[in-house]
Amino acid sequence: MNPDSTPTANAHALSRYRVVDLGTVLAGPLVGQLMADMGAQVIKVETRNRLDGTRRGRPIVGEDVAGGDRGQWPELQPLFHCLNRNKLGVTADLTDPQGLALVRELVAVSDVVINNNSPGVMDRLGLGYSVLREIRPDVVMVSMPGAGETGPLRDVLAYASITSALSGLMGLIGYPIEEKGDGDGLSGQTQGPWCDVIASLTTLIAVLAALRHRRVTGEGQYVEVAHLEASAALLGEAFMEHSMGAVQDGFRGTVQPLMAPHGNYPCQGDDRWVSITVAGQAEWEAFCEASGTPGLKDDARFADPHSRTLNRAELDRAVGAWTADHTREEVVEVLQRAGVASAAVMNIEDQFVDPHYRERGVFVESEHPMVGAEWLPGVPWELSETPGEVRRHAPLLGEHNGYVFRDLLGVGVEELARLGDSGALT
Repeated sequence: MNPDSTPTANAHALSRYRVVDLGTVLAGPLVGQLMADMGAQVIKVETRNRLDGTRRGRPIVGEDVAGGDRGQWPELQPLFHCLNRNKLGVTADLTDPQGLALVRELVAVSDVVINNNSPGVMDRLGLGYSVLREIRPDVVMVSMPGAGETGPLRDVLAYASITSALSGLMGLIGYPIEEKGDGDGLSGQTQGPWCDVIASLTTLIAVLAALRHRRVTGEGQYVEVAHLEASAALLGEAFMEHSMGAVQDGFRGTVQPLMAPHGNYPCQGDDRWVSITVAGQAEWEAFCEASGTPGLKDDARFADPHSRTLNRAELDRAVGAWTADHTREEVVEVLQRAGVASAAVMNIEDQFVDPHYRERGVFVESEHPMVGAEWLPGVPWELSETPGEVRRHAPLLGEHNGYVFRDLLGVGVEELARLGDSGALT
């Protein structure tokens, strides 16, 4: 029986597809996770000889501090659980001819193959696109190199922070020196692997387009999404300014050139902040009335949008002085009621307990055999007729070797045992 079966044929949008997930760490596995959330049967191929990066290290959850001594730590990593929920898991050593042969057999009965290895790795393993399309002509193969399979940067070993630098994003993130007041305006990094996630979402769209094309034409495709290009594509304004000869003004902090006030402002409490955006004169007048600061409206420095942008620093100090006398909730309630965009700046705990997030399923509870109950990020979107869901925990190492190799590929019990003993399925 398929361990990933669903109650009805139309329960999930991608339930007709099978995906071989050869991805590692975050970018590749996230594409597989999103497809699995929407019903695709995603089979993650791993090997104990080289564990996925998100399986490594000491776990930060659970009470079993000695678990590593018994080889349990690879099963206790929360990031691996997030990125690989809903997937089936097999172990196969791709450097072993027998393990490689089984993976090729798996490709023959699958629709999509995902990898985010460096250029050339798949070819050297014997799993390049030219090989895969001989095995299955209509296969959709996905490659996610850091800077592309060709070009002068093809050999750059890139992950999120490197891509952030190469794309130009690091040149925009940070706060001007005069705003920090300590002589050092450099920040330069996002707090999370933003570029990896952007590459994954871009790849997902490309995969769905390729599958739609295949459904219409019967043709497979080779899909390449470079992390660098996916990230740079979202910096359109900066590239446009450069092409038009505009002077680059460096770090912008939370500034939006055409809006003021626009930023995060301090509130009552320990490290509590509120985000406020005022667009246009009508919203500015609504802000002044709702906040009870008519003096700002009458101040010539803030009389119109252009004046407010020229005197942004003084305006931010004045707005911050008002917000500092109130809680985040008070500011948000007053401004939203007046039609001014405002929201609390939430930390992880705030997000977890937020009633709107709870109602929308931003976090969902799952049961893992090694950890017990754990909270995972929910499905990021909900389709009306085919909603996705978190159906099962991330696979244990080799948990579905029996189903995939025996039931799906027809490998005999004795042969499966021999392959395990030989190391091909380690």
